[in-house]
Amino acid sequence: MYRRAVPPPPGRWPDGRSGIPELEPPIRIGRWNVSWIFPALLLVGVVVADWNAAEHLRIVTWIAVVPVFAAVMCGVATTVGFAVATIATAAVLEQALQHRYPITLSDFLLVATASALSVGASALRVRAYRQVRRLENAAQATRLAVLRPIPPRIGGVETADAYLAADRAAKVGGDFFDVQPTPHGARVLLGDVQGKGTNAVDAAAALLSAFRESAYYEADLNVVAQRLESRMRRHNHYVSLLGERGERFATAVLVGLPPTDTGWLELVNFGHAGPLGVTDERVWSLPEAEGAPLGMTELTGELPPVRRVDFPASATLLLFTDGVTEARDRRGAFLPLVDELRTAVDTSPSALVTLVKDAVLRHTGRRLTDDTAILAVRRDPDPPPDDGSYG
Repeated sequence: MYRRAVPPPPGRWPDGRSGIPELEPPIRIGRWNVSWIFPALLLVGVVVADWNAAEHLRIVTWIAVVPVFAAVMCGVATTVGFAVATIATAAVLEQALQHRYPITLSDFLLVATASALSVGASALRVRAYRQVRRLENAAQATRLAVLRPIPPRIGGVETADAYLAADRAAKVGGDFFDVQPTPHGARVLLGDVQGKGTNAVDAAAALLSAFRESAYYEADLNVVAQRLESRMRRHNHYVSLLGERGERFATAVLVGLPPTDTGWLELVNFGHAGPLGVTDERVWSLPEAEGAPLGMTELTGELPPVRRVDFPASATLLLFTDGVTEARDRRGAFLPLVDELRTAVDTSPSALVTLVKDAVLRHTGRRLTDDTAILAVRRDPDPPPDDGSYG
Protein backbone atom coordinates (compact mmCIF):
# COMPACT_ATOMS: atom_id res chain seq x y z
CA MET A 1 0.00 0.00 0.00
CA TYR A 2 3.15 3.81 -3.22
CA ARG A 3 1.03 3.96 -6.20
CA ARG A 4 -2.12 1.93 -6.00
CA ALA A 5 -1.80 -0.63 -8.74
CA VAL A 6 -4.45 -3.02 -9.97
CA PRO A 7 -3.33 -6.44 -8.74
CA PRO A 8 -4.36 -9.62 -10.49
CA PRO A 9 -7.46 -11.17 -8.99
CA PRO A 10 -6.64 -13.01 -5.74
CA GLY A 11 -7.89 -16.26 -7.28
CA ARG A 12 -5.45 -16.27 -10.19
CA TRP A 13 -2.61 -18.73 -10.49
CA PRO A 14 0.97 -17.49 -11.00
CA ASP A 15 0.88 -18.63 -14.65
CA GLY A 16 -2.30 -16.64 -15.35
CA ARG A 17 -4.89 -19.41 -15.15
CA SER A 18 -8.17 -18.31 -13.65
CA GLY A 19 -9.82 -19.96 -10.70
CA ILE A 20 -8.96 -20.33 -7.03
CA PRO A 21 -5.73 -22.21 -6.21
CA GLU A 22 -6.10 -25.26 -3.99
CA LEU A 23 -3.83 -23.83 -1.33
CA GLU A 24 -1.29 -21.07 -0.88
CA PRO A 25 1.99 -22.74 0.20
CA PRO A 26 2.99 -21.22 3.56
CA ILE A 27 6.71 -21.61 2.93
CA ARG A 28 8.54 -20.84 -0.29
CA ILE A 29 12.14 -20.43 -1.35
CA GLY A 30 11.96 -18.29 -4.44
CA ARG A 31 9.29 -19.88 -6.61
CA TRP A 32 9.68 -23.29 -5.04
CA ASN A 33 7.21 -24.71 -2.55
CA VAL A 34 9.23 -26.31 0.26
CA SER A 35 6.44 -26.94 2.75
CA TRP A 36 6.72 -30.69 2.22
CA ILE A 37 10.33 -30.72 3.47
CA PHE A 38 9.39 -30.36 7.14
CA PRO A 39 7.05 -33.39 7.43
CA ALA A 40 9.54 -35.35 5.29
CA LEU A 41 12.37 -34.53 7.69
CA LEU A 42 10.16 -35.49 10.62
CA LEU A 43 9.37 -38.84 8.98
CA VAL A 44 13.06 -39.56 8.43
CA GLY A 45 13.88 -38.43 11.97
CA VAL A 46 11.35 -40.80 13.55
CA VAL A 47 12.63 -43.73 11.45
CA VAL A 48 16.26 -43.03 12.36
CA ALA A 49 15.42 -42.56 16.04
CA ASP A 50 13.43 -45.80 16.26
CA TRP A 51 16.09 -47.74 14.35
CA ASN A 52 18.79 -46.65 16.79
CA ALA A 53 16.71 -46.69 19.98
CA ALA A 54 17.23 -49.23 22.75
CA GLU A 55 15.14 -52.38 22.42
CA HIS A 56 12.81 -51.45 25.30
CA LEU A 57 12.14 -48.01 23.80
CA ARG A 58 9.76 -47.76 20.81
CA ILE A 59 9.59 -44.38 19.03
CA VAL A 60 7.80 -45.55 15.90
CA THR A 61 4.35 -44.49 17.19
CA TRP A 62 5.54 -40.87 17.00
CA ILE A 63 5.32 -41.30 13.26
CA ALA A 64 1.62 -40.45 13.64
CA VAL A 65 2.65 -36.80 13.99
CA VAL A 66 3.98 -36.71 10.40
CA PRO A 67 0.60 -36.52 8.55
CA VAL A 68 -0.58 -34.00 11.15
CA PHE A 69 2.27 -31.68 10.18
CA ALA A 70 1.51 -32.33 6.50
CA ALA A 71 -2.15 -31.39 7.01
CA VAL A 72 -1.10 -28.06 8.52
CA MET A 73 1.49 -27.16 5.90
CA CYS A 74 0.56 -28.93 2.66
CA GLY A 75 -2.34 -29.54 0.31
CA VAL A 76 -4.67 -32.55 0.29
CA ALA A 77 -2.72 -34.59 -2.27
CA THR A 78 0.56 -34.13 -0.41
CA THR A 79 -1.12 -34.99 2.90
CA VAL A 80 -2.54 -38.19 1.38
CA GLY A 81 0.95 -39.06 0.21
CA PHE A 82 2.41 -38.58 3.67
CA ALA A 83 -0.47 -40.51 5.26
CA VAL A 84 0.16 -43.52 3.01
CA ALA A 85 3.93 -43.22 3.54
CA THR A 86 3.45 -43.05 7.31
CA ILE A 87 1.36 -46.24 7.50
CA ALA A 88 3.64 -48.09 5.09
CA THR A 89 6.79 -46.96 6.92
CA ALA A 90 5.40 -48.06 10.28
CA ALA A 91 4.57 -51.50 8.88
CA VAL A 92 7.90 -51.93 7.07
CA LEU A 93 9.90 -50.69 10.05
CA GLU A 94 8.16 -53.12 12.36
CA GLN A 95 8.82 -56.08 10.02
CA ALA A 96 12.45 -55.11 9.37
CA LEU A 97 13.42 -54.73 13.01
CA GLN A 98 11.53 -57.75 14.40
CA HIS A 99 11.74 -55.92 17.70
CA ARG A 100 11.51 -57.75 21.02
CA TYR A 101 8.88 -55.19 22.01
CA PRO A 102 6.66 -54.91 18.89
CA ILE A 103 4.01 -52.23 18.69
CA THR A 104 0.54 -53.45 19.49
CA LEU A 105 -2.49 -53.43 17.20
CA SER A 106 -3.85 -50.42 19.05
CA ASP A 107 -0.61 -48.52 18.39
CA PHE A 108 -0.84 -49.31 14.69
CA LEU A 109 -4.51 -48.28 14.62
CA LEU A 110 -3.49 -45.01 16.27
CA VAL A 111 -1.07 -44.31 13.41
CA ALA A 112 -3.70 -45.23 10.81
CA THR A 113 -6.40 -43.13 12.50
CA ALA A 114 -4.10 -40.12 12.79
CA SER A 115 -3.29 -40.44 9.11
CA ALA A 116 -6.96 -40.63 8.09
CA LEU A 117 -7.96 -37.71 10.30
CA SER A 118 -5.09 -35.65 8.93
CA VAL A 119 -6.34 -36.12 5.38
CA GLY A 120 -9.82 -35.03 6.47
CA ALA A 121 -8.43 -32.01 8.30
CA SER A 122 -6.39 -31.03 5.25
CA ALA A 123 -9.50 -31.22 3.05
CA LEU A 124 -11.43 -29.01 5.47
CA ARG A 125 -8.55 -26.55 5.60
CA VAL A 126 -8.41 -26.29 1.82
CA ARG A 127 -12.18 -25.88 1.67
CA ALA A 128 -12.05 -23.04 4.21
CA TYR A 129 -9.17 -21.46 2.32
CA ARG A 130 -11.10 -21.52 -0.94
CA GLN A 131 -14.11 -19.94 0.74
CA VAL A 132 -11.94 -17.16 2.18
CA ARG A 133 -10.42 -16.53 -1.24
CA ARG A 134 -13.90 -16.25 -2.77
CA LEU A 135 -14.81 -13.68 -0.14
CA GLU A 136 -11.57 -11.82 -0.83
CA ASN A 137 -12.37 -11.83 -4.54
CA ALA A 138 -15.80 -10.36 -3.80
CA ALA A 139 -14.29 -7.73 -1.50
CA GLN A 140 -11.69 -6.84 -4.13
CA ALA A 141 -14.39 -6.51 -6.79
CA THR A 142 -16.34 -4.21 -4.47
CA ARG A 143 -13.26 -2.12 -3.86
CA LEU A 144 -12.52 -1.72 -7.56
CA ALA A 145 -16.17 -0.86 -8.24
CA VAL A 146 -16.17 1.90 -5.61
CA LEU A 147 -12.55 3.06 -5.66
CA ARG A 148 -11.58 2.57 -9.25
CA PRO A 149 -7.84 2.76 -10.03
CA ILE A 150 -6.61 6.26 -10.84
CA PRO A 151 -3.96 6.56 -13.57
CA PRO A 152 -0.69 8.15 -12.41
CA ARG A 153 -1.11 10.86 -15.07
CA ILE A 154 -4.59 12.02 -15.93
CA GLY A 155 -6.30 15.26 -16.89
CA GLY A 156 -3.13 17.32 -16.71
CA VAL A 157 -2.16 16.18 -13.20
CA GLU A 158 0.05 13.56 -11.59
CA THR A 159 -1.67 11.45 -8.94
CA ALA A 160 -0.92 8.85 -6.31
CA ASP A 161 -3.16 7.26 -3.70
CA ALA A 162 -3.35 4.65 -1.00
CA TYR A 163 -6.18 2.99 0.90
CA LEU A 164 -5.64 1.18 4.18
CA ALA A 165 -8.74 -0.64 5.41
CA ALA A 166 -9.06 -1.12 9.16
CA ASP A 167 -10.87 -4.37 8.39
CA ARG A 168 -8.41 -6.22 6.17
CA ALA A 169 -11.04 -8.72 5.05
CA ALA A 170 -13.44 -6.00 3.94
CA LYS A 171 -10.80 -4.21 1.79
CA VAL A 172 -12.98 -1.11 1.54
CA GLY A 173 -15.08 1.04 3.86
CA GLY A 174 -16.72 4.46 3.84
CA ASP A 175 -13.66 6.46 2.76
CA PHE A 176 -13.73 7.49 -0.90
CA PHE A 177 -11.74 9.50 -3.42
CA ASP A 178 -11.44 10.10 -7.14
CA VAL A 179 -9.78 12.34 -9.72
CA GLN A 180 -11.95 13.24 -12.67
CA PRO A 181 -10.45 14.74 -15.85
CA THR A 182 -12.88 17.23 -17.39
CA PRO A 183 -12.95 20.00 -20.02
CA HIS A 184 -12.87 22.42 -17.06
CA GLY A 185 -9.68 21.00 -15.60
CA ALA A 186 -9.08 18.16 -13.17
CA ARG A 187 -11.63 17.79 -10.38
CA VAL A 188 -10.73 16.02 -7.14
CA LEU A 189 -12.97 14.56 -4.43
CA LEU A 190 -12.02 12.90 -1.14
CA GLY A 191 -14.30 12.17 1.78
CA ASP A 192 -15.47 9.90 4.55
CA VAL A 193 -19.00 8.56 5.05
CA GLN A 194 -20.16 8.38 8.65
CA GLY A 195 -20.49 4.80 9.88
CA LYS A 196 -19.14 1.42 8.83
CA GLY A 197 -20.15 -1.59 6.81
CA THR A 198 -21.86 -2.06 3.49
CA ASN A 199 -24.24 0.84 4.07
CA ALA A 200 -21.30 3.26 4.25
CA VAL A 201 -19.82 1.71 1.10
CA ASP A 202 -23.19 2.14 -0.65
CA ALA A 203 -23.29 5.84 0.28
CA ALA A 204 -19.71 6.35 -0.89
CA ALA A 205 -20.52 4.72 -4.23
CA ALA A 206 -23.53 7.01 -4.64
CA LEU A 207 -21.45 10.13 -4.04
CA LEU A 208 -18.69 9.01 -6.39
CA SER A 209 -21.14 8.30 -9.20
CA ALA A 210 -22.66 11.77 -8.79
CA PHE A 211 -19.20 13.36 -8.74
CA ARG A 212 -18.02 11.61 -11.89
CA GLU A 213 -20.96 12.89 -13.91
CA SER A 214 -21.43 16.38 -12.49
CA ALA A 215 -17.70 17.18 -12.37
CA TYR A 216 -17.45 16.52 -16.10
CA TYR A 217 -20.53 18.41 -17.27
CA GLU A 218 -20.68 21.34 -14.83
CA ALA A 219 -18.23 24.19 -15.30
CA ASP A 220 -19.19 25.80 -11.98
CA LEU A 221 -17.71 23.97 -8.98
CA ASN A 222 -20.58 25.27 -6.84
CA VAL A 223 -23.04 23.34 -9.02
CA VAL A 224 -20.96 20.18 -8.55
CA ALA A 225 -21.19 20.73 -4.78
CA GLN A 226 -24.98 21.13 -5.08
CA ARG A 227 -25.22 17.86 -7.00
CA LEU A 228 -23.25 16.04 -4.31
CA GLU A 229 -25.50 17.42 -1.56
CA SER A 230 -28.61 16.49 -3.52
CA ARG A 231 -27.28 12.96 -4.12
CA MET A 232 -26.59 12.47 -0.42
CA ARG A 233 -30.11 13.57 0.50
CA ARG A 234 -31.72 11.36 -2.14
CA HIS A 235 -29.62 8.44 -0.98
CA ASN A 236 -30.74 8.95 2.62
CA HIS A 237 -34.37 9.12 1.52
CA TYR A 238 -34.02 5.95 -0.51
CA VAL A 239 -32.49 3.90 2.28
CA SER A 240 -35.12 5.22 4.71
CA LEU A 241 -37.77 3.66 2.45
CA LEU A 242 -35.94 0.37 2.90
CA GLY A 243 -36.33 0.68 6.67
CA GLU A 244 -32.84 1.81 7.62
CA ARG A 245 -32.85 4.12 10.62
CA GLY A 246 -30.73 7.23 10.88
CA GLU A 247 -29.48 9.46 8.08
CA ARG A 248 -25.91 9.21 6.95
CA PHE A 249 -23.64 12.11 6.18
CA ALA A 250 -20.20 12.50 4.70
CA THR A 251 -17.38 14.93 5.27
CA ALA A 252 -15.61 15.74 2.01
CA VAL A 253 -13.25 18.06 0.17
CA LEU A 254 -14.02 19.04 -3.43
CA VAL A 255 -11.22 20.63 -5.46
CA GLY A 256 -11.13 22.13 -8.92
CA LEU A 257 -7.85 22.71 -10.77
CA PRO A 258 -8.14 25.04 -13.79
CA PRO A 259 -7.00 23.59 -17.14
CA THR A 260 -4.01 25.96 -17.24
CA ASP A 261 -1.75 27.15 -14.46
CA THR A 262 -3.43 30.18 -12.89
CA GLY A 263 -1.60 30.06 -9.58
CA TRP A 264 -4.77 29.08 -7.71
CA LEU A 265 -7.31 26.33 -7.23
CA GLU A 266 -10.95 26.20 -6.12
CA LEU A 267 -11.96 24.32 -2.99
CA VAL A 268 -15.20 23.42 -1.21
CA ASN A 269 -14.90 21.87 2.24
CA PHE A 270 -17.84 19.91 3.67
CA GLY A 271 -16.71 19.68 7.30
CA HIS A 272 -13.53 17.78 6.48
CA ALA A 273 -9.93 18.18 7.63
CA GLY A 274 -8.18 20.73 5.44
CA PRO A 275 -5.82 19.45 2.74
CA LEU A 276 -2.15 20.34 2.83
CA GLY A 277 0.05 22.01 0.26
CA VAL A 278 3.58 20.65 0.08
CA THR A 279 6.64 21.99 -1.71
CA ASP A 280 10.37 21.52 -1.16
CA GLU A 281 10.38 24.68 0.99
CA ARG A 282 7.23 24.51 3.09
CA VAL A 283 4.05 22.75 4.22
CA TRP A 284 0.85 24.73 4.73
CA SER A 285 -2.83 24.10 5.45
CA LEU A 286 -5.73 24.91 3.13
CA PRO A 287 -9.22 25.92 4.37
CA GLU A 288 -10.92 23.30 6.48
CA ALA A 289 -14.34 22.46 7.94
CA GLU A 290 -16.10 25.61 6.77
CA GLY A 291 -19.53 24.06 6.23
CA ALA A 292 -21.75 21.19 7.25
CA PRO A 293 -21.06 17.70 5.92
CA LEU A 294 -22.86 16.41 2.86
CA GLY A 295 -26.40 15.44 3.83
CA MET A 296 -26.54 17.97 6.68
CA THR A 297 -26.41 21.37 4.97
CA GLU A 298 -30.04 21.95 5.96
CA LEU A 299 -28.66 22.68 9.43
CA THR A 300 -26.80 25.73 8.12
CA GLY A 301 -29.22 26.61 5.36
CA GLU A 302 -26.51 26.88 2.70
CA LEU A 303 -23.66 25.04 1.05
CA PRO A 304 -20.05 25.74 2.01
CA PRO A 305 -18.57 28.50 -0.16
CA VAL A 306 -16.27 27.91 -3.08
CA ARG A 307 -12.89 29.28 -2.01
CA ARG A 308 -10.23 30.38 -4.45
CA VAL A 309 -6.91 29.51 -2.85
CA ASP A 310 -3.42 30.48 -3.98
CA PHE A 311 -1.61 27.33 -5.03
CA PRO A 312 1.64 27.23 -7.05
CA ALA A 313 1.90 24.79 -9.92
CA SER A 314 4.96 23.09 -8.39
CA ALA A 315 3.13 22.25 -5.14
CA THR A 316 1.54 18.90 -4.34
CA LEU A 317 -1.97 18.85 -2.92
CA LEU A 318 -2.27 16.22 -0.18
CA LEU A 319 -5.73 15.08 0.94
CA PHE A 320 -6.49 12.46 3.59
CA THR A 321 -9.22 11.13 5.86
CA ASP A 322 -9.30 10.90 9.65
CA GLY A 323 -7.38 7.64 9.57
CA VAL A 324 -4.38 9.95 9.19
CA THR A 325 -5.40 12.88 11.40
CA GLU A 326 -6.53 10.59 14.24
CA ALA A 327 -3.75 8.00 14.03
CA ARG A 328 -2.44 7.37 17.57
CA ASP A 329 0.43 5.44 19.05
CA ARG A 330 0.33 3.24 22.15
CA ARG A 331 0.49 6.31 24.42
CA GLY A 332 -2.40 8.01 22.63
CA ALA A 333 -0.26 10.64 20.91
CA PHE A 334 -1.42 11.80 17.47
CA LEU A 335 0.71 11.42 14.37
CA PRO A 336 2.77 14.63 13.81
CA LEU A 337 1.90 14.71 10.12
CA VAL A 338 3.32 18.15 9.29
CA ASP A 339 6.63 17.26 10.95
CA GLU A 340 6.77 14.06 8.90
CA LEU A 341 6.12 15.99 5.69
CA ARG A 342 8.84 18.51 6.47
CA THR A 343 11.37 15.67 6.35
CA ALA A 344 10.35 14.76 2.80
CA VAL A 345 13.19 14.87 0.29
CA ASP A 346 10.93 14.08 -2.64
CA THR A 347 7.58 15.95 -2.76
CA SER A 348 6.13 14.17 -5.78
CA PRO A 349 2.65 12.66 -5.27
CA SER A 350 3.88 9.07 -5.16
CA ALA A 351 6.66 9.86 -2.68
CA LEU A 352 4.34 11.81 -0.35
CA VAL A 353 1.67 9.11 -0.37
CA THR A 354 4.27 6.48 0.46
CA LEU A 355 5.70 8.68 3.23
CA VAL A 356 2.29 9.30 4.84
CA LYS A 357 1.20 5.67 4.53
CA ASP A 358 4.41 4.39 6.11
CA ALA A 359 4.18 7.03 8.86
CA VAL A 360 0.62 5.96 9.73
CA LEU A 361 1.53 2.27 9.86
CA ARG A 362 4.66 2.94 11.90
CA HIS A 363 2.96 5.34 14.32
CA THR A 364 0.01 3.01 14.98
CA GLY A 365 2.09 -0.16 15.02
CA ARG A 366 -0.14 -1.34 12.13
CA ARG A 367 -3.14 -1.39 14.50
CA LEU A 368 -5.51 0.69 12.40
CA THR A 369 -8.73 1.70 14.14
CA ASP A 370 -10.20 3.51 11.16
CA ASP A 371 -10.04 3.31 7.39
CA THR A 372 -7.37 5.52 5.90
CA ALA A 373 -7.48 7.17 2.47
CA ILE A 374 -4.58 9.24 1.11
CA LEU A 375 -4.59 11.11 -2.19
CA ALA A 376 -1.92 13.40 -3.66
CA VAL A 377 -2.27 15.53 -6.80
CA ARG A 378 0.18 17.83 -8.60
CA ARG A 379 0.09 19.59 -11.94
CA ASP A 380 1.84 17.53 -14.58
CA PRO A 381 4.80 19.61 -15.84
CA ASP A 382 4.77 17.74 -19.16
CA PRO A 383 1.27 16.36 -19.73
CA PRO A 384 0.73 13.92 -22.61
CA PRO A 385 -1.23 15.19 -25.62
CA ASP A 386 -4.96 15.48 -24.91
CA ASP A 387 -6.83 12.89 -26.96
CA GLY A 388 -10.20 14.40 -26.06
CA SER A 389 -11.33 11.47 -23.94
CA TYR A 390 -12.21 11.73 -20.29
CA GLY A 391 -12.81 9.07 -17.63
